[in-house]
Amino acid sequence: MLKIWGRTDSSNVQKVLWCCGELGLEFERVDLGGKFGGNKEKPYLDMNPNGLVPTFQDGNFILWESNSIMRYLVDKYGQGRLLPPTPEGRANTNRWMDWQLTTLGPAIVPLFWALIRTPEDKRDPKAVASALEKSSHAWRIVDDQLAQNSHLAGSDLTIGDIPSGVWAHRWFSLPIERPKFGNLNNWYKRLCERLPYQKHIMIPVT
Repeated sequence: MLKIWGRTDSSNVQKVLWCCGELGLEFERVDLGGKFGGNKEKPYLDMNPNGLVPTFQDGNFILWESNSIMRYLVDKYGQGRLLPPTPEGRANTNRWMDWQLTTLGPAIVPLFWALIRTPEDKRDPKAVASALEKSSHAWRIVDDQLAQNSHLAGSDLTIGDIPSGVWAHRWFSLPIERPKFGNLNNWYKRLCERLPYQKHIMIPVT
């Protein structure tokens, strides 16, 4: 049985849960981190010295870093699902996973924290405006890419969609006036039709 340590409202844990759902994999999940704590205690740090979530176990093999876990899952259990068959297709998929970490994440995380996890009277309006501008620019890149294909790495859903797809739900849940990105909207609607997305991603944003 696969085992995953991490709380369900963590974006990085959600990546792995969604990936498992798409692959039809059963797993045991342990609440950890955030309000549950435990991630700074020695037993957990022995598995994951970063003290972050998720941590994943398959038999005697332990792995951390959500993107690496997803790559492992599709490599071992995917049987051709969620990953293109060609080197070019796989590289394109990996690019979008990395892009979320380097570009979209640093843009939208400050916006999310400011609007969802910071009391209104303590928000910095200039910081919010700057984060919104950077997030909008990043989503425009996604929107332009989706003008060419129905998904980020081609015509089918891949693990390249998952990191940004997790944040798409947060983006569309934020109390802001969003730019009109038709391709992005349609992609998000397609994601919302998927049962694993509904189960693991479409939960209240907190």
